[in-house]
Amino acid sequence: MNYLARVEGEGAMTVRLRNGAVTDVQLRIFEPPRLFEAFMRGRSYADAPDITARICGICPIAYQMSTVHALEAAMGVAVAEPIRRLRRLVYCGEWIESHVLHVFMLHAPDFLGYPNAIEMAKDYPGIVKKGLELRKLGNAIIELMAGRAIHPINVRVGGFYHIPSRRRLAALGEQLRRGRDVCREMVLWAGALPAREYTHDYEFVALRHPDEYPMNEGRIVSSRGLDTTAAEYDRCFEESQVPYSNALQSVVRGRGAYLTGPLARYNLNFDRLFPSVQEIAREAGLEPECRNPFRNIVVRMVEVLYAFEEAIRLIDAFEAPDAPSAAVVPHAGAGAACTEAPRGSLYHRYVVDESGVIVDARIVPPTSQNQKAIEDDLRHYVTPRADLPADVLRFECEQLIRNYDPCISCSTHFLKLNIERDA
Repeated sequence: MNYLARVEGEGAMTVRLRNGAVTDVQLRIFEPPRLFEAFMRGRSYADAPDITARICGICPIAYQMSTVHALEAAMGVAVAEPIRRLRRLVYCGEWIESHVLHVFMLHAPDFLGYPNAIEMAKDYPGIVKKGLELRKLGNAIIELMAGRAIHPINVRVGGFYHIPSRRRLAALGEQLRRGRDVCREMVLWAGALPAREYTHDYEFVALRHPDEYPMNEGRIVSSRGLDTTAAEYDRCFEESQVPYSNALQSVVRGRGAYLTGPLARYNLNFDRLFPSVQEIAREAGLEPECRNPFRNIVVRMVEVLYAFEEAIRLIDAFEAPDAPSAAVVPHAGAGAACTEAPRGSLYHRYVVDESGVIVDARIVPPTSQNQKAIEDDLRHYVTPRADLPADVLRFECEQLIRNYDPCISCSTHFLKLNIERDA
């Protein structure tokens, strides 16, 4: 496939077969490097959330949240509990709008036999309309909390520039209650979609929080015993360049590929879902453990429902902070953070000088982490299906990639450049 359809960004896929055996798999990411880490150097810490929000138009909140948490760790800033809750609220909005976009616009056509959502809408207008209604509510949360849905402007290191009124939050809560009822119906609809039978023995990696389904905080854990912090990230994970991709591939040191994202969060944190959400998940055909990536579309809708429930809970429990943001006193330091973007764990690390100017920045997006897992998935999936007609196998491989909802543009953050001069 020279161009993958219905994914964010530009990528391609090559699977080579010889005598029925897979000899090579490549997920080729050929968008130019984004160079955002370089843009950050020499800029004030205060500029960072607005710069990183531009990395992705679909998940800007995730980039802002990892940014502010990492910079706060670098400069020793502690935020009050009301700020922490409101950050969680705005993250709920992003999970809703991003997951719903993927489920109804990009992925559902695969399961129902349509080339795109426009054709699907001709036969399923009610379903597509409900998806658009849900996404609108996710954007409404972001607009209220972060200023606007695209390139939000209200997030800062230490908190927010402005806190919305209780009245506006309460009005949004009523809209979310109506949306929650629609969402419950859509979880069951997703559960009834025909999914291919396929499982893989992934190493799941996600945050794990003592009390909550993870968004902004928690330890980094895996299904094979990893348990660490963002500060220790480089001791557990390593990245390498492959010649056919402008995004680095990430592995667990000494073990190999791993999977981050909704399926990983769900498997590692099912017990942190609200009981009502666990019940709907079971009604939709999910068990506490799910290793079939073709059921990821159901898991995403379960997370959407959780985000609705959590947003409503946070609004009902709203307490206005004493100030919109904590005081920040710049000083030299280094800090790292990992939060759960819709597509998976998003790692940021910053070094600042005594004036709070960024000296170094590093960002590891979820899609670049999942690259090697996608290639392993393709290899494992194709091997017993090598005799399928080429067009059928090609489509199934493309659908398998879309299970990840890859954000290819976000993944292209670094490219090693070797310059050879004759003189």
